[in-house]
Amino acid sequence: MKKKMKKQSLLEQVFQDFLPDIWKLLSETTLFLSRTKEFYHYENQLREWRARLQVKRRSPEEISKIRGEITELRKQLRLEGYDLSLGRQNLIFAGFKNDACLGEGFRRVVLFFTNDDIYWLSGEDNHITLAEFLEHRIYEEHPGKLIPYKHYLWYRRQRADLILAGSDTETKEDFERLKAMAEANSLLFLSKLKKLR
Repeated sequence: MKKKMKKQSLLEQVFQDFLPDIWKLLSETTLFLSRTKEFYHYENQLREWRARLQVKRRSPEEISKIRGEITELRKQLRLEGYDLSLGRQNLIFAGFKNDACLGEGFRRVVLFFTNDDIYWLSGEDNHITLAEFLEHRIYEEHPGKLIPYKHYLWYRRQRADLILAGSDTETKEDFERLKAMAEANSLLFLSKLKKLR
């Protein structure tokens, strides 16, 4: 069942490559690649597509050819494990907030970093209780696993934005470290927090 859902999701993503305007498809692909370390490999190709589209904008054949090339690149990126839908999302850090932000639609989340993964738990309980529960769950599943970084945050989804804010339990130094790590690899963070709703 899970495999079928994943396949359908991939099928939907591929189908979406054929729907948008060619300029939108190129812009989304460029935005996604600009957030990867491999951007410099594709920069010239993206520039060439843009130039060809400007010169041949009235040629349906050329537009179709370019769309096929962009679609092939996107297919290749998906096969390499990239989630291109993350290119439309933004990770925003909004300073610190207190319990009053519940009225603004924020929710509590704790975020733990181990040496090989990111774990999170959201809920109605306070941050300390959520953290204790998540720590217990991690140690139960992976005895002896080290958790060097723990973060106590508020979050809110607003259209394509995931907004994170520090809570009263989060230190300023920890929040700045989290922000620096997330800005260095926003796609990794967005993929790990994709199911955070």
